[in-house]
Amino acid sequence: MGFHLLSLGALLLLLTRVFESQALPFDKNYNISWGNNNVKSLNKGEEIQLSLDKNSGCGIQSKQSYGSGSFKMRIKLPSKDSAGVVTTFYLHSHTSHHDELDFEFLGNREGKPHTLQTNVFANGVGDREQRIQLWFDPTTNFHDYSILWNSHQIVFFVDEIPIRVYKNHRGIGYPSQPMQSEATIWNGETWATENGKAKINWSNSPFIAQFQGFNIEGCSSNYNLNCNSTKLWWNYEKFWKLNQDQEKSYQDIRSKNIIYDYCKDTNRFQNIPLECLK
Repeated sequence: MGFHLLSLGALLLLLTRVFESQALPFDKNYNISWGNNNVKSLNKGEEIQLSLDKNSGCGIQSKQSYGSGSFKMRIKLPSKDSAGVVTTFYLHSHTSHHDELDFEFLGNREGKPHTLQTNVFANGVGDREQRIQLWFDPTTNFHDYSILWNSHQIVFFVDEIPIRVYKNHRGIGYPSQPMQSEATIWNGETWATENGKAKINWSNSPFIAQFQGFNIEGCSSNYNLNCNSTKLWWNYEKFWKLNQDQEKSYQDIRSKNIIYDYCKDTNRFQNIPLECLK
């Protein structure tokens, strides 16, 4: 009897979550977007290696676009001296005035801290960079990087610890366009490490970033639901703000590890961006 009381949308969501709880191969949800020769599949497609050499970088992207959801990737960054090498995991709308949510790993000189940059674009407007120094070595093991996106907030997580929160306040730009999940590795030596002073040491190439976890829990055209529907778990009211434990972890990481925040950059912004005042 209870089974028949489930709506079609709720039933589809339940079945999808059961299916996606199992490890999926890369090609179930993703395609190679560029640099085919630099993409290598391992372990029956459950791991993908993206590499950068002098000739090319490469990238992957989801087959579908999503209007909300929880997007995760397990990543192991290139080892040795990776100055100038940018590894990314992000969401992108591919529209003329695009929305975008970024994890960008900026490479490092060997022995120096690893810097992670996040950014938010809404309706083509970005310039919302924040940078933290990671509290672990991201080259020795896989770590989880995820983005929770609903109509109330966007939260960037590292190993389930929130490192950035972007709230949907009236009057500010907020991502609302369907976006694809993507990952890349590319040459960013003109800007990424030490503001472009640290160039790529090509004797260490190819630079290899490893990716796992190709499940996607997002609202795509496959769901017969509005992407803001509270029938989707990431839209439940409890995900409209951080819980008490998350807030404590968030404040702790921000106080110890943040090294740049656009909200405090008065050289770039004579007037503090509106979202920073909320």
